[in-house]
Amino acid sequence: MIDKYSPLPIYYQIEEAIKGRIEKGELQEGEMIPSEREYAETYGISRMTVRQAITNLVNDGYLTRRKGKGTFVANQKIEQRLGLTSFTEDMKARGLKPSTKLIDFQISEARGKIAAGLGIHPGDEIYEIQRVRLADNIPMALETTYLAADLVKGLNQRIVQGSLYQFVEEELGLNIDYATQELEASVARETESEVLRIAKGTPVLLIRRYTYLKDGRPLELVQSIYRGDRYKFIIDMQRG
Repeated sequence: MIDKYSPLPIYYQIEEAIKGRIEKGELQEGEMIPSEREYAETYGISRMTVRQAITNLVNDGYLTRRKGKGTFVANQKIEQRLGLTSFTEDMKARGLKPSTKLIDFQISEARGKIAAGLGIHPGDEIYEIQRVRLADNIPMALETTYLAADLVKGLNQRIVQGSLYQFVEEELGLNIDYATQELEASVARETESEVLRIAKGTPVLLIRRYTYLKDGRPLELVQSIYRGDRYKFIIDMQRG
């Protein structure tokens, strides 16, 4: 119900009403919502007010507009707490089927920031791996990983199409300890838009992760580009 005498703006009340139906499961993913005209007639308000509410929900990722068809409930974002788990582990924990599409696997020479991040000398050999990470066959992230070749001997294309962390810990006997991560907002460039199946210029999340072993040695440097429309990260913080 809309309370026209409430201090809360009417468009905000409509937003909360639609959002509440989505969160309760009354409106399912992919379901078309009523038109602006229908909402306006139901509540006795202007279409402009309805349009503002729906636009805000589109911008917040709850709804999506399809040209010539209408407005639909968007696929809800996958929530991930920032922690030291692999993509494979994280998707399995959510009941999703993880898979990997290998784009590039090569041995190259470390340069500049990559050499510094891995604690090796410029010119030392590194593995450079680029993969698309998928959940239930939907591309979620484009991931580029750099590892010192001397540290992960025996790495091959078959291994990196699964869980790299599982290989490192179970096959190589290395103990992963902690990581530092940098997050920033970005937009999809042409290559990223193609592999992630999103439009060029779509907002994405750029994450750089530096992972370390228990003995202090750097294990990897990873740059990941996550789809902003399908992913959100949660950070737990504690004062002091």
